Parts: sequence; structure tokens; C-alpha cells
Amino acid sequence: MQEPTKSEKNQRVVTFLNRDEVDFLDKMGKDAIFSTGTKLSRAKLIAWLVDILKGLNISGENLKTEKDLEDRIMQVIKQIENTNQPR
Repeated sequence: MQEPTKSEKNQRVVTFLNRDEVDFLDKMGKDAIFSTGTKLSRAKLIAWLVDILKGLNISGENLKTEKDLEDRIMQVIKQIENTNQPR
């Protein structure tokens, strides 16, 4: 039996975003299509964000608020910046 491809593993997820969040995703998609010709859907952008968090090894452990997540992301970014700075 063949391993399913990534697109075959996709699941539909319903999310509730406010107007500003939807507008932001739409603007990113429009910026991409006008600058590169590539159409990016809201779903694709959200999936990429999830993949980025996974790649940064961001976990949900002790995560309670949006601020907790933001702090965790910023901590990883600072670690990457410190690693890439010449000495």
C-alpha cells in the first residue's frame, strides 16, 4: 500500500476569524498574486503558518494565551538571530 501524499492527508478545518484577520490573509494572497502570479488561499496560508510553527518546534505545553505563543515565537527568533550573528 502506498503512503498517502500530503494533499491526500489534508483535513478540512473550520475556523472563526475576525474581519481584520480575514482581511490580512486576503491581502497576503492578493500581494502574492500581483507580485508573483501565484494564488495563495487563506487555507494554504494558515497551513504554512502551522508548518512554520512545527518547524520551530513550538509546542502547546503551558500555553494559555496569545501572549504566551507570541513570547515563545519571539524567543525562538532571538535564538536564531543570536546563532547567525558573526562573533
